[in-house]
Amino acid sequence: MSFQGRILQRAWHLVDAKDQTVGRLAAQIAPILKGKHKPTYRPNGDCGDVVVIVNAEKVHFSGKKWKDKLYRWHTGYPGGLKQRRAEEILIKKPGDILRKAILGMLKRTRLRESYIKNHLKIYVGPNHPHEAQLPAGVETLPKHPRANMKDFRFGFGQHYSSPGSYQIPFSPVNKT
Repeated sequence: MSFQGRILQRAWHLVDAKDQTVGRLAAQIAPILKGKHKPTYRPNGDCGDVVVIVNAEKVHFSGKKWKDKLYRWHTGYPGGLKQRRAEEILIKKPGDILRKAILGMLKRTRLRESYIKNHLKIYVGPNHPHEAQLPAGVETLPKHPRANMKDFRFGFGQHYSSPGSYQIPFSPVNKT
């Protein structure tokens, strides 16, 4: 029996990127965009949630990656290989660092661009125009833990959906 998508619910998640490592944050957001945290996940369908990221200009790279990390692309013309350092990208387009990191975490399928284009909203600064879509009293997703924690499940804590929805809340199993 397969899920037809008739009762698909898209939740809205708020992520504060201030002082978070780019790769860890991208690894936390990519499964949410795909919908892997839901029991109705299908790899061939778009069943993910919408993620709003604020403070995209305040992300963090570990080590000397601001100066050493290069972003390369080709213009399509002969000799058109372009490259920029991460600190230059941060000055020109701060949201592109996170967007490229999250894009790299998603599989190369036809759904890849629709995950990013339709469900990922990246904003510089703490303000965003999606206050009406986010439920009242929404909390930002917690920081990705550096150590393996037993109660951590995709950064959602106790609920992987809004309380009162059709999904059963997550409760960690404590084995003693």
